[in-house]
Amino acid sequence: MPVWNFAAVWGGLASIVPDREAIVCGERRVTWGDFADRARRLSWYLARDARLEPGDKVAIDLTNRPEYLETFFAALLLGCVPVNVNFRYVADEVHHVLDDSDAKFVVHGPEQAKAVARAAKRIQRPWRPRLLEVGEPYERALAGASPPEVAPRAPSGDDLIFLYTGGTTGMPKGVMWRNEDLYVGLWAVSHPDRPDPSDPLEAARAGKRTGIMLPVAPLMHGTGLNVALATLAGGGTVVLIDQPGLDAELVWDTVEREHVEMLTLVGDVFARPLLAALDSHPGRWDISGLRGITSSGVLFSPDTKRALLAHLSGLTIIDTLGASEGLGPSNTSRAGDATNEPARFRISERVHVFDEHTGRDVTPGSDEIGLVAMGGHLPIGYYNDPARTAATFRVIGGERYSIPGDYATVDVDGTVRLLGRGSASINTGGEKVYPEEVELVLRKHASVFDCVVLGVPDPRFGEKVVALIQVTEGHYLDEAELAAWGRTKLAGYKAPRRFLFVDTIERSAAGKAPHQKLRALAIAHLSVAPTA
Repeated sequence: MPVWNFAAVWGGLASIVPDREAIVCGERRVTWGDFADRARRLSWYLARDARLEPGDKVAIDLTNRPEYLETFFAALLLGCVPVNVNFRYVADEVHHVLDDSDAKFVVHGPEQAKAVARAAKRIQRPWRPRLLEVGEPYERALAGASPPEVAPRAPSGDDLIFLYTGGTTGMPKGVMWRNEDLYVGLWAVSHPDRPDPSDPLEAARAGKRTGIMLPVAPLMHGTGLNVALATLAGGGTVVLIDQPGLDAELVWDTVEREHVEMLTLVGDVFARPLLAALDSHPGRWDISGLRGITSSGVLFSPDTKRALLAHLSGLTIIDTLGASEGLGPSNTSRAGDATNEPARFRISERVHVFDEHTGRDVTPGSDEIGLVAMGGHLPIGYYNDPARTAATFRVIGGERYSIPGDYATVDVDGTVRLLGRGSASINTGGEKVYPEEVELVLRKHASVFDCVVLGVPDPRFGEKVVALIQVTEGHYLDEAELAAWGRTKLAGYKAPRRFLFVDTIERSAAGKAPHQKLRALAIAHLSVAPTA
């Protein structure tokens, strides 16, 4: 059986298809041979000059550029642990990740230099992380490295990867994945009927490959990283756009130029600007080769799926139920489907909805609310946090499950109806309201471009439901109109009692909204505004 370690697989692929393109970024085209050579040179620099050893942590604070994947590859060659850092983080946030992960080395971009340097200086350890800036210092390090022909160690399936969560409900925590679990888990998501991965080296010898994939989501986010890892594990090509933020026209330019076959987004947050570009420039791009669009972390709304499929009749849209803490099943939509409802997933051996208190399966069709649990290949837990590990990764009925906190009900036919993350639920008058459920309804309104639903203190109900709305460009919408419309779509206790309009939701590169900032904004506004 092959060793299910990304570095081991990529090294094998490089020896078979050295001239095939592994990474494309603008004018840069990195072949598999170059990818492996540069990673080996960096790994030798890390071992010889930085004195890193197996198990040491290597933080990566970069936008979507080839050096991100090169550093990831190099760390795994040494048995070191790659650690993702959000490239938008300021010094305090970078310090938290470096300190929490025990990072000994940081590869960063020029734009992140000041924040990383300030963060590293604050580390109170026997060591201070060494820094390497991408650009001339990085290239000089690679040029001066002459690694031996034989690697000092063989990569193992037990080698770790850290994936730091976005921190929307607290400070980010490092989810610890074994290489084998993440590799096999990603395979299982794409091949539910074939749980054991095929030999990628045999496939490469036969000329097979996974295709050309563009992660619009950042690599520092699990959605972007996981599809890049899976694509490279299949001998495919990853296309990158090296800039923060979403430039919809640049994305479609890149899809056309590079004949991209798969796009990876984070739900409507990314899809709606891309749709707006297609609507504004009909016929501008030849994107007929695009076969699929995937989303993980945030589901597509039905209207968004219908609009995408109207532009590309041969497209498959794939919603994946996943989180940093586990990989869930997928749901597909195609043009001509009888309905394009919100993605639904069926309970199965790997997917359960358990009663929060008893741990039993909720009864389908009972309207009981439970917690979604995902089985299969799972992370070890959270780094240096046994309490949170025990709360999230639980053994029920002799099987281990990841239960990140997503609430759901189960319909009579066994399909799971997602309600949202419990940590963000709103308790209004004793009733629980799940923001994602309300947001999904509000996005059906043509004039709502983006929205966030949250709870703010209320003297009568404890909390009241408030929606912050970003209006679609060129549209007009007032609070009374939207409130009246919402009352026709939602139960009274779920319907927002106030609507506040903002210029932008200011989502992160990973598609996450700044909930604490928005909640403070809502509270400040409502403290001087009349309540509904």
